[in-house]
Amino acid sequence: MPEIIDLSQEIYEGMPVYKGLPQVKMSVHNTHEEWDGIENPTTTTPSVYKLELGEHTGTHVDAINHMAAKHKGQSIDTMPLSMFYTEGICLDFSHKGLKELITSKEIKEALEKENLKIKQGDTVLLYTDHYRKYFKTDNWKNGPGITVECATYLGNKKIAAFGVETMSPGVPGISNKKVHHVCGELGFTHYENMINLYKLVGRGRFRFIALPLKIKGGTGSPVRAIAVF
Repeated sequence: MPEIIDLSQEIYEGMPVYKGLPQVKMSVHNTHEEWDGIENPTTTTPSVYKLELGEHTGTHVDAINHMAAKHKGQSIDTMPLSMFYTEGICLDFSHKGLKELITSKEIKEALEKENLKIKQGDTVLLYTDHYRKYFKTDNWKNGPGITVECATYLGNKKIAAFGVETMSPGVPGISNKKVHHVCGELGFTHYENMINLYKLVGRGRFRFIALPLKIKGGTGSPVRAIAVF
């Protein structure tokens, strides 16, 4: 039997979202009691929830058209499904502190330590333990991120994507916007708000699956990301 590890956050009303993005709203739209014609029920059992949320909610993937205006035609529904069904590796950067940057030199050192190589089409996950340390705290927004140079290094390796536990792949105000631009220019993407990456460290390669919703013209999508051993 395969071992399947869930890498996705729960989606719920009031959950943390990146600054300026839509807050998650969740309400009961229909109940079973309503459907069964029960008048003045003493209890209500949801049968349908109404959700209001942005594409970049919780564990999600960015579309290429999110990276810059010039990529406006490359929406989530146009991206090949092979980008979201790949081999994966996970590298340990749990020693990184708040707002610290990860460089390509450190990626290479982590690869050597784990006796791993980045292959074309891989998804490279970066474990920082930021989720377990800081989720729902004031420092949740202050996580580590990669440098612009590191993004370029990963893109030149022809990976499908990389993934982080934080709300942004770079450090906001330092490298984040330019990291997005590099992803657009080199044609790869990234996942944000991942969890359980500590369960992948030191275990070598795995199957990575994180299919997005087929949103017409979408700039990204929540995913149910998993690692399969």
